[in-house]
Amino acid sequence: MKALIVSLFLLGSAPPAATPALAPEALSAPPVSDDSPTAWACTVDTLREGKECVFESEATPGTPSPEQDAANRKLLKDISRALCTETVGNAREGVSDATLVAMCEKRYLAAADKCGLGGNVSIVDSKGRFAATARTCYRGLSTVLQEAQLMATVAAPCCACAARRGCPAAGDRCYADVAQQQTSPATLACLSERCEDVCSVVLPSTSTAPTARERAGSSRSGSASL
Repeated sequence: MKALIVSLFLLGSAPPAATPALAPEALSAPPVSDDSPTAWACTVDTLREGKECVFESEATPGTPSPEQDAANRKLLKDISRALCTETVGNAREGVSDATLVAMCEKRYLAAADKCGLGGNVSIVDSKGRFAATARTCYRGLSTVLQEAQLMATVAAPCCACAARRGCPAAGDRCYADVAQQQTSPATLACLSERCEDVCSVVLPSTSTAPTARERAGSSRSGSASL
């Protein structure tokens, strides 16, 4: 025990290791910066994944150019199908939905058509980062993808049934109306009657249109009272 205490004392009193001296030229060397995109940079990946991000690109506006304006729009339009397909597929766990993908792409292209930035600067720099002046454009595209994700998650199964069963206002309108809970009474009645099993989550609990189960219960009650 005494030997252990002595050893610890000697270890604690030992002089610290000498710090290696810097080379004289190291003090005068210019700083080296790492300007590669960080994990928070706004890129196509953050747009796809719906993540919060920071506009890190340091690209500065230059002379307006029609060619640059067209190139900016084309760049975003070229990835429209991929982004919409991935957004819908991920929300539906790999299940495809051609109607919703086409609807997403149509809205995305309309938003991308406003993303030319006047041809003042490349919308995405050489490192894949969105330009700071592309904030409005980026948010517009992100909103389209988020709405498509919501419709794929909430409305897609119900609207697919509505189309098969011939309910009114099916197709594109159904996705938007169901996701925003703005479905017309006539459509609600049809969904309640023909698609109750897949639409129960999106049907309002206080719907004025009785469901098939409610009508069956009412019929049984009426028969018993006679």
